[in-house]
Amino acid sequence: MKEISSAIQIIPLDSYIMLSVALFSIGLMGVLFRRNIIAVLMCLELMFNSANLLLTAFSSYHSDPAGQVFVFFIMIVAAAEVAVGLSIVVMMKRNVESVDINLLNRLKW
Repeated sequence: MKEISSAIQIIPLDSYIMLSVALFSIGLMGVLFRRNIIAVLMCLELMFNSANLLLTAFSSYHSDPAGQVFVFFIMIVAAAEVAVGLSIVVMMKRNVESVDINLLNRLKW
């Protein structure tokens, strides 16, 4: 365990911040501009993972396990999001015969 924590501190915290910002930005652009709901769900997962990376890096840098506890809860939320999202995708495919987000208003009464 000591080898892992010392290897993480060799890489500067700025590198983790820049990588996390890049991943979050890619995910945000995917959510805003993609039409396929499966791609949007994957971009949401990318945004969750960038937040997890940043929380883990800060937690390791400050030797505080609270960030890792937050990562655990974010992973639980992400698993629930995938379950609900995939059920919505299946419902859309059955009713509308497409997974395009613009056709989602057809699922109203």
